[in-house]
Amino acid sequence: MCAARNDAEDTCLTTTIDSGTAHAYSTTFAKYENRHGSKKSSDFIEKDGNPSTPAPSGTVDAEESANNRTSDSSDDDEDFPEGSLRAWLVVFGSFCALFMVFGIVNSTGAFQDYFSANQLRRIFDARGPKVPLAVGSVAVVLSMMLLSYCTEYWHFILDYSLLGGPGGALLNTPAYASIGHHFKRRRGLATGIAYTSGSIGGIVIPLMLQSLLPKIGFAWSTRVLGFLLLSLAVPTNLLITKRLPPSKKAVRVIPDLTAFKDPSFALCTAGMFLMEWGLFVPLTYISAYATTHCQDASFGFTVLALLNAGSFFGRLVPGFLADRFGRFHVIIVTISLCAITVLAIWLPAANSKAIMIAFAITFGFASGSNLSLIPVCLSQLCRVENYGRFVSTSYFFVNFGTLTSIPIGGQLLSANDGSYWALIVFAGVSYIGALSCNTASRVVAVGWNPKTFF
Repeated sequence: MCAARNDAEDTCLTTTIDSGTAHAYSTTFAKYENRHGSKKSSDFIEKDGNPSTPAPSGTVDAEESANNRTSDSSDDDEDFPEGSLRAWLVVFGSFCALFMVFGIVNSTGAFQDYFSANQLRRIFDARGPKVPLAVGSVAVVLSMMLLSYCTEYWHFILDYSLLGGPGGALLNTPAYASIGHHFKRRRGLATGIAYTSGSIGGIVIPLMLQSLLPKIGFAWSTRVLGFLLLSLAVPTNLLITKRLPPSKKAVRVIPDLTAFKDPSFALCTAGMFLMEWGLFVPLTYISAYATTHCQDASFGFTVLALLNAGSFFGRLVPGFLADRFGRFHVIIVTISLCAITVLAIWLPAANSKAIMIAFAITFGFASGSNLSLIPVCLSQLCRVENYGRFVSTSYFFVNFGTLTSIPIGGQLLSANDGSYWALIVFAGVSYIGALSCNTASRVVAVGWNPKTFF
């Protein structure tokens, strides 16, 4: 697509980056060069005063470094089809894929209430998104359909662990990595738009369950959700594409541990791990808390829907601001707000419906960017062609935070005879730790100056 058409479509869809932001990119380049020494021109992809983030040291071998130096054009602004119909169709495809993943994840509290009451990433870099998207779509849809036949506790564990979890992972990485292939200057906004699907799913699915469960029962309610996911799988597989050619580097299934030689990447990953601890405790237990403390079963569904309504704007607005004021700057602010809302609003909420409503909306907004901005922050720590590998390596370890957060919360709940105070403090302290790690990651990368765009 020619540059003239790209510019025309950019004008129609959104404004281009202003000169102040462009200058900020140049400032970041100078800061990083001063702190880490002079770099070869191949270490920075510079076009019209907008250098990209330097590749972390120690993350590629000599052969790959040589290849990187001969393929600098892959990060040039003119190679990114920002604002084109093709690029925005990728965003819509990612929206559908992430609805299938995070719509269910954000509705875990609704499923948990019912259960309590009644019972690849490297492949993306090397082969593209088609195979993982196809396999992931089948696995997620099949997982939801088979959920209708689950009657024992171990049935649910097998269904989620063998189908739902791996299927979601296969959908997740191509969904956001493909956006990184099509957007650079507006990557935060585009990713935020795609991730609003999780909020929409988190609103729609609990309300659907609230309405369907009394009428048609659990089995057919989950089948209805399965057909909804099936309808979303179609645009997911048709629209998500990869812009860059397949990587010639051999595919390995083990994490690329050399990425952690870059301290900024290591600190960012540690911050993500702690953030998962802080995030999934409220997402999972807020519905049960509202039900038990406010003595109203339907209120648990309502609170979860309100949280996801706040999260919709919490994914969209920070993504827009991140492209103008810096991705790490915005994520640091929103993580701070998460810690404040958990410890200052949820902890003293007790039986107050008004306070619970206030917490659901404010925490929803504050936590909305937890999932949508972190991949964008990681993209600043690597070259675009290595994006899938870096993100998959990070999430391999971060997923252990997701895996352990809910069991830890459950143990804290049991150890305190059903009292939620320790669980809430655990979430708040985890957010404080995440704030410290992400702040340190930014400082290591570009220094202490808050005016430096990063």
